[in-house]
Amino acid sequence: MNQKSSFPRSFDVIIVGSGAAGLYTALCLPNHFRIAVITKDKLKRGASDWAQGGIAAAINPDDSPQLHLEDTLKAGAGLCDMEAVKFLVENAATSIHSLLQMGVDFDRTSTIGYRQNAPLAMTLEAAHSFPRVLHAADTTGRAIVSILRQKVLESNQIQVYEQAYALSLWLDESQNKCQGLSLLHENQIHWLSAKAVILATGGGGQVFAQTTNPQVSTGDGVALGWRSGAILRDLEFVQFHPTALNITNAPHFLISEAVRGEGAHLIDEKGKRFAFDYHEKGELAPRDVVSRAIYSHLHKISQDPAHGKVYLDLRPIPRSRIEYRFPNIINKCQQWGIDLFSQPIPVSPAAHYWMGGVAVNLNNETSIKGLYAIGETASTGVHGANRLASNSLLECVVFAESFRHLSLPSGDELVSTTINYQQIKDDWQEEMELIANIRENLPVAVWEGAGICRTELGLQKAIEQVQHWRNQLKTLSICQLIINIAPSQSYDLTSPIREQKLKLAAETLNLIDVGYLILKSAAFRTESRGGHYRLDYPNTDDNWQTHTLVQGENWTTLP
Repeated sequence: MNQKSSFPRSFDVIIVGSGAAGLYTALCLPNHFRIAVITKDKLKRGASDWAQGGIAAAINPDDSPQLHLEDTLKAGAGLCDMEAVKFLVENAATSIHSLLQMGVDFDRTSTIGYRQNAPLAMTLEAAHSFPRVLHAADTTGRAIVSILRQKVLESNQIQVYEQAYALSLWLDESQNKCQGLSLLHENQIHWLSAKAVILATGGGGQVFAQTTNPQVSTGDGVALGWRSGAILRDLEFVQFHPTALNITNAPHFLISEAVRGEGAHLIDEKGKRFAFDYHEKGELAPRDVVSRAIYSHLHKISQDPAHGKVYLDLRPIPRSRIEYRFPNIINKCQQWGIDLFSQPIPVSPAAHYWMGGVAVNLNNETSIKGLYAIGETASTGVHGANRLASNSLLECVVFAESFRHLSLPSGDELVSTTINYQQIKDDWQEEMELIANIRENLPVAVWEGAGICRTELGLQKAIEQVQHWRNQLKTLSICQLIINIAPSQSYDLTSPIREQKLKLAAETLNLIDVGYLILKSAAFRTESRGGHYRLDYPNTDDNWQTHTLVQGENWTTLP
C-alpha cells in the first residue's frame, strides 16, 4: 500500500467505519465480494467498544418479542416505525444465536466456575418490562467487537485500511448513484470505486461539549450523506445519558444504566433520592427523563448548574454483585480516586446516542442508489424519538443480517483513470489556527444551544454562530480542496503533517455541518418529544407525531 500503484482501485463493497455495525456487516456480506473496511483510526477504537450495558433480546420463555416491541414503541414516544421495530425484535434471537456461534462470551447464570450450557444471564434496564439484556460483565460492546474484529482480520476477502479517512462520496449525479469515494490514506488522496458504499461511522457526540462518545465520533457518515444529497431524518433527537463520570480533567466515562438496574441510587450532595420528585420510576425512568431530572435539580441546588454534579450510590448493591457485574467501572473509578464501595460516584448528563441519521429502509438503502447506512449513522425508524436501552447493539447486528442477501449490479467496475498525483506543498499553517479555534468552541455552542433543554433564543443564537463559522471555513484553501476535489484529481501530500492537518480540517467540516443540522432541526420541531426537549414548547403535540426530513437546506415533515 505504500506505493501509489499498489493501492487497489476498486472493490465490490466499501464499508466506512469499524464498530459493531461495520464489522458485522463485513462478515454478513456474501463471501465472494471483494470488501474494504475503512477506519479513520486504529481498528480497536470506536463507540461500540465502549458499550457497557448490553444487548437486548426477548429470548427468555417468559418474555416475548411482542413485549420487547411494546417497550421499544413506548420509549420511542410515537415516532418508531412499526415495521422496523417488528423486524428488530423478531430477528433478535437469530442474531444472538449468530453471536454465540461466533464465540461471544455472554455472562451465564452460573457463577461457580463456567458452565457452557448454563442459561444466559439477563438483567433489567430502564424502560424494559422484563429482564432481557444480555451482557458480558460491563464490557459487552468490547466482548462483541473483539470477536468481530478477529473474524474480519481472518477473512481473505476483507481488506482493512486503518488510519484511512473518507473525504467525500463519488457520485454519478445523472443516475443519483454512489460509485465510490475519495480516501485520504498514507499521505495521498485516492479515488476508489465500488458497487456499494456502506456508511457505518457511528454517531456525532463530539459536537457536544459533554459526551460519552470517543474522539472518533464526529458524525462523518451523516455529514458525507448530507453533502451528497441523501435524505436525513429526525436529527433533533439526541439521547443524553444521565450518568457520565464528572471529575475534573477525567473523560466522561459512561456509568452504565445497568448499575441503576441492579439497584444503585441517584442522590444529591445531601443524600436525597431526588429522581422520584420528577418521575414515579425514579432512577429507572427513561434516560431523557432522568437527564432532565438531574438538569432541573442542579438548577435548584447548584450555583453553577452547567458544571454541577449529582451522585450515583452503588452501596445498596451487594459487594459481590458489583464485583461480578461491573469490574470495568470499578477500575475506571479507582483510576480517578473513587472507591465506589465506600463512596458515591460524581456524575452528570452527557450526549450519548443520536437517534437521527441517514434515512434508510429495512435493507439499509438510502435515497441514493448504491449508498447504504447502518448503526448509529442510520435512521432505521427503530428508535423513534428516544432509544430504548441496549437496542443499539441489537440494531447493528439485526440490520447487518440484511446484507447477506445483497445483490450488486453486474458489469465491470468503474475505475478512475487518474494516474497523475498533484503535489500539495501548502502547509496551511495560518488556516489551521482558525480551524483549531472553531473545533474547540463549536461543542460549547452546540451544547448551550441544543443540549438537554432547548429554547428558540438559545437555538437561534447558536445557529447564527455556527453559520458564521461555516462561512469562514468555506473560504479556507484547505477546506476548498476537500469540498471541490473531483475524481479527475488525486493528490500527494508528501508528509504525514499535511495529512494530519487535512484530516483535522475534514473532521471539523463534518462537525460544523452536524452541529448546524442538529440546531436547525431542533429549532424546526416546536414541541417536546423523547430526546428533544423545548422549555418554550414543553408539551408533546400530536400534530408533530411525524418524522423530520432534511435534504440539502430543505426541512420538511412526512405527509
